Amino acid sequence: MMEGAGLRGRRDSKAPVGTLLLPMCMFLTALTLVSEAKTCPAGDYDNDNGVCCNKCLRGFRLVDMCLSNNTRSNCEECPKRHYTDQENYSRTCRRCRICKASNHDVEISPCKADRNTVCRCEDGYYKFIIDTEKYECRKCSSCKPNEIVKRTCTPEDNTVCECKEKYYKVKGRTCEPCKTCTSVECQHHCLPITTETKAPDHRNDHLINIIAGVAVGSLVLMVLVLLVTYMVTKRCIKKKMQQKTSQESDPCPESGEQFLTLIESADIQSDKALPLSAVSDQEPPNLPDCVPLEVKIPELIYTVLDLVPVLQVKQLVRTLGVTDTEIEQAEVDHRSCREAHYQMLRVWAEKGARSGGGGGGGGRGTMLHWPLLQELLDQLRKMHLGRAAEELETKYGIQ
Repeated sequence: MMEGAGLRGRRDSKAPVGTLLLPMCMFLTALTLVSEAKTCPAGDYDNDNGVCCNKCLRGFRLVDMCLSNNTRSNCEECPKRHYTDQENYSRTCRRCRICKASNHDVEISPCKADRNTVCRCEDGYYKFIIDTEKYECRKCSSCKPNEIVKRTCTPEDNTVCECKEKYYKVKGRTCEPCKTCTSVECQHHCLPITTETKAPDHRNDHLINIIAGVAVGSLVLMVLVLLVTYMVTKRCIKKKMQQKTSQESDPCPESGEQFLTLIESADIQSDKALPLSAVSDQEPPNLPDCVPLEVKIPELIYTVLDLVPVLQVKQLVRTLGVTDTEIEQAEVDHRSCREAHYQMLRVWAEKGARSGGGGGGGGRGTMLHWPLLQELLDQLRKMHLGRAAEELETKYGIQ
């Protein structure tokens, strides 16, 4: 009997171990299934049956989704007056816009299967935006009395007026003449007030001469430093060009010690002042390529939104690495289409800022580094938006 009791005791002590093994096995099985989860290739989507299907091309809509991994989706071209401007798996196409003459709309590009109709306001009218999808053409404004045209009216923007010379804006409405020079708005129209001439005072001439001498010496030293920087940069460029054909010694200073040596050799000549004409004729030094380019993120985003068509913003942010989940979250958080597009580009910029070690400047994600701007320019050109890329390069001085 005691032996039987001992066996029962040993069985009872093993029971909890078996109870723990079962959940652990289930957990390991779940991890294996998750690790083997199937991901669809780029450009495909996972349909309701768990099969990776290809998307329909621009200008086509989905008729029947694929049934297995070895089959393709059945797509057909959009019907007349309908279009799709992106790869999709939608069963319907979007209806084309109609340019209405009654609204002073003029068609400049007809609707095709892969793009919408392009309209613009006729001459003498400008586009007044109502929301992201609607606008109306309003008659261009004329300048009021005592105003002149600062920017003429275009199909996109209304006339911009400003007060004519010797007039200033009162409460932002009417232009009134400048009667006195006490008003801040009219100071730039006033003549300088003449003062009585006094006999020259020679008591401070010595002090003035000392200050002038220090200023001239500082100017000469600064010019010499700029000239040395220019010479070093020029030699570096020349060395890079010669590396392909010869193995000559490196003319560029490889350490701060060599650069200081050049500065000291230039200081020996500092006692010989350069003629002003020689200084002014020197070309401005080319700064080294290592100076990083940083751009304010909000300013860049608004510039991109002004240059990129509304219907291509989502495609752009996807190519920049913004996920569909982040795009949908931006649309949920912001009712305005422009604000949603701003948030999508902000997500991309802040991702790049974090991966690059910070956004620069004083706040988190306020500055954009050069590699991210270069990536943006490359993607714009891939999307056939070269004009937008050129505008950005001009704005930020990129050669």
